[in-house]
Amino acid sequence: MANQNKRLSLPSNSKEGILGRVSSTISQSPIIHQGKQAASDTAYVTKRFLKSTGKAAWIAGTIFLILVVPLIIVMDWEQQRARDAANQLAGHASPWST
Repeated sequence: MANQNKRLSLPSNSKEGILGRVSSTISQSPIIHQGKQAASDTAYVTKRFLKSTGKAAWIAGTIFLILVVPLIIVMDWEQQRARDAANQLAGHASPWST
């Protein structure tokens, strides 16, 4: 009986418990190291991708504001003038005339 109790107890010279030893063994594992390296590489690639995507979005937005918005304004203005001209031909007064 005394031998069984002695076997189950932790050695007295151990500074860390069983969880500490298991944790340090796992954290020093080459598989864990490779996993951490893969996660780090993935984070780096994702950061670079999002940064370049953000630049592309900024360029596309700027081009849209410089080229497309004025085009839309001009097309709307021309459509309104054509509608006013059709109303004048039909005998209706234009809302712009005084």
